[in-house]
Amino acid sequence: MNLAYVRVSTIEQNEGRQLESLKRYNIDKWYTEKISAKDTKRPQLQEMLDFARAGDTIYIHDFSRIARSTKDLLAIVEQLTEKGVHLVSTKENIDTTTPTGKLMLTMIGAINEFERTNLLERQREGIALAVKDGKYKGRKEIKVENFQDHYERYKRREVNKVQLAKELGITRPTLDKFIKQMEAETKS
Repeated sequence: MNLAYVRVSTIEQNEGRQLESLKRYNIDKWYTEKISAKDTKRPQLQEMLDFARAGDTIYIHDFSRIARSTKDLLAIVEQLTEKGVHLVSTKENIDTTTPTGKLMLTMIGAINEFERTNLLERQREGIALAVKDGKYKGRKEIKVENFQDHYERYKRREVNKVQLAKELGITRPTLDKFIKQMEAETKS
């Protein structure tokens, strides 16, 4: 069976280029997701890895779509190899079933990881310069008027976290931060 894995990092990004490059391989089952590849905990990736059987071939546009780090890439390839599943990258034109393909995979994975690390370093340097020049101040602080009152309602179980976050127009992690701060203040 021919499987395809297509991934972009954000909702705003378009996976059309990848889909187009994989159409010629008579794909039987597509796995598509819009999620970062910072780790391998991605629903569609995990579903595909579980579904793939001996003799199947997984097609990807390029190796950065399936993993960002060389370690993750090699772990995925090893998992697929143990199952007897082939991995083909159309952009790099590499088939992992050949010795040359395995060598190239390792080298390309290392280069991709190097590029990603450099990109993040340049981003940190740019932000540091912008902060120094007063052009970047970070995210605006979120404030909630009379949070103490809302917190008391939460403690009395008049509202749960989901309801309270929605009511205040904030995310659950932000609400959790506010609750944690409030609990720390009341313990002092």
